[in-house]
Amino acid sequence: MKAAILGFGTVGVGVYEMLQKCEGLEPGPVLVRAGKVNADYKTDDLDQILSDPSVHIVAEVMGGTEPAFTYVSAALRAGKHVVTSNKALVAAHGLELNALAREHGVAFLFSAACGGAIPFLHNLALAAQTDKILSVGGILNGTTNFMLDAMQTDGCDYGEILAEAQRLGYAEADPSADVSGLDALRKIMLACAVAWGVLPSEGLNHEGIDSLTAADVAHFKEKGLVCRLLAHASLDECGRLSAFVQPVLLPQTAQEAAVKKNFNLAKYHGENAGDILLSGQGAGRYPTASAVLRDMSAISLGHRNMFPAGLKADAVHNELAKCRYYIRLPREAAGAFTFESQEEDGGLVRGVTAPMPVSRMHALASELRASECKLFFAAMEESK
Repeated sequence: MKAAILGFGTVGVGVYEMLQKCEGLEPGPVLVRAGKVNADYKTDDLDQILSDPSVHIVAEVMGGTEPAFTYVSAALRAGKHVVTSNKALVAAHGLELNALAREHGVAFLFSAACGGAIPFLHNLALAAQTDKILSVGGILNGTTNFMLDAMQTDGCDYGEILAEAQRLGYAEADPSADVSGLDALRKIMLACAVAWGVLPSEGLNHEGIDSLTAADVAHFKEKGLVCRLLAHASLDECGRLSAFVQPVLLPQTAQEAAVKKNFNLAKYHGENAGDILLSGQGAGRYPTASAVLRDMSAISLGHRNMFPAGLKADAVHNELAKCRYYIRLPREAAGAFTFESQEEDGGLVRGVTAPMPVSRMHALASELRASECKLFFAAMEESK
């Protein structure tokens, strides 16, 4: 099967290189921006790809929602199978693209959009057909895990290690989606849709690592704790979903604490299967490209859908999930919280709250930051 590629950045180059060595697949034309056509396999004309009957698969690796949504929609309408690594696209337009693919009898697969090289969404989709999935989540952003590991293990400065992540291709030139937790949130949205047929549309919460300081890291180490950015979604007994992303402080014996560098640890819990954990590289050219080709191979074997039939959009209910939180903030703002324990350090309070709803914690942090209050918070995970 011949595969065209939309976009020739970090991942697109990796996909093109790997297609040249992959049995059963071959590279087709590559769509690039106007003025960037400098080889005979490149084109700046999408219609050239859509009208080519020898092109069976279109791989979208451009990123962003536009023009990616317009291009992918056109490819599906033209009867081309589509694979994508673009979590922003699928989180924003998954319902429309899923409907278009089913209408035109073609595949729409996106396992590369969550977990890099890890076959997380692929296996989750299979598991959801035969088991009741109760929760999904884990370390779903390799960039922030690389940064957190370096800050806590090697004492690296936040700005220094962010620049290194960009140099290595783990972080984009604009890293805001990674460090704010938005990238991981989009991935957990996709996991919800695959596991339960619900693409979350409102009520979501995300917190990243952009307010973390070296003093915070030193305090965690003193307490024997490790910080990781975790995504979590779960289904309660009434069928209501919660879904969020936030830093979590873990005991050193936790599985997530052992995940190093740009690796991810994606997991789901099935009513019958119990905990299933998958680990691997979650960022970078070749890990992501390998997942794009995995989806292409799945198409050649007849796989067509990753979303279940009847996919719908719905709100999540993060008021149902409760955590104890570690919070660092100025002394004068500490009265906003009920602390079970606290200590003062040079005008700052570092404390652990009583259990409180996730949605409430995130709302309070937003309100305080609106008044120029600088704070960091992380959920506390208890030893098991």
